[in-house]
Amino acid sequence: MPEVIPTALALLIVAAFAVALWQMAAGHLNVAGATFLSASILIYLRERQLRRDPAT
Repeated sequence: MPEVIPTALALLIVAAFAVALWQMAAGHLNVAGATFLSASILIYLRERQLRRDPAT
Protein backbone atom coordinates (compact mmCIF):
# COMPACT_ATOMS: atom_id res chain seq x y z
CA MET A 1 0.00 0.00 0.00
CA PRO A 2 1.44 3.39 -0.91
CA GLU A 3 2.34 5.80 1.84
CA VAL A 4 -0.32 8.47 2.21
CA ILE A 5 1.77 11.59 2.87
CA PRO A 6 4.38 11.12 0.10
CA THR A 7 1.65 10.16 -2.37
CA ALA A 8 -0.45 13.21 -1.49
CA LEU A 9 2.61 15.44 -1.80
CA ALA A 10 3.41 13.95 -5.20
CA LEU A 11 -0.11 14.74 -6.39
CA LEU A 12 0.21 18.31 -5.08
CA ILE A 13 3.55 18.68 -6.88
CA VAL A 14 2.05 17.58 -10.19
CA ALA A 15 -0.87 19.96 -9.69
CA ALA A 16 1.49 22.82 -8.80
CA PHE A 17 3.55 22.26 -11.95
CA ALA A 18 0.38 22.17 -14.06
CA VAL A 19 -0.84 25.45 -12.55
CA ALA A 20 2.59 27.03 -12.95
CA LEU A 21 2.81 26.07 -16.62
CA TRP A 22 -0.73 27.32 -17.22
CA GLN A 23 0.01 30.64 -15.53
CA MET A 24 3.29 30.99 -17.42
CA ALA A 25 1.52 30.41 -20.73
CA ALA A 26 -1.08 33.02 -19.76
CA GLY A 27 1.65 35.56 -19.09
CA HIS A 28 1.30 35.70 -15.31
CA LEU A 29 4.98 35.20 -14.62
CA ASN A 30 4.90 36.30 -10.97
CA VAL A 31 2.25 33.71 -10.13
CA ALA A 32 4.06 31.06 -12.19
CA GLY A 33 7.33 31.75 -10.39
CA ALA A 34 5.71 31.54 -6.97
CA THR A 35 4.01 28.28 -7.96
CA PHE A 36 7.28 26.79 -9.23
CA LEU A 37 8.90 27.78 -5.94
CA SER A 38 6.03 26.13 -4.04
CA ALA A 39 6.49 22.95 -6.08
CA SER A 40 10.20 22.94 -5.23
CA ILE A 41 9.42 23.27 -1.53
CA LEU A 42 6.89 20.44 -1.79
CA ILE A 43 9.53 18.24 -3.46
CA TYR A 44 11.91 18.98 -0.58
CA LEU A 45 9.24 18.14 2.01
CA ARG A 46 8.35 14.91 0.22
CA GLU A 47 11.97 13.77 0.10
CA ARG A 48 12.41 14.66 3.75
CA GLN A 49 9.29 12.64 4.65
CA LEU A 50 10.55 9.62 2.65
CA ARG A 51 13.94 9.71 4.39
CA ARG A 52 12.28 9.75 7.84
CA ASP A 53 10.16 6.68 7.11
CA PRO A 54 12.39 3.57 7.42
CA ALA A 55 9.60 1.28 6.16
CA THR A 56 10.08 2.34 2.51
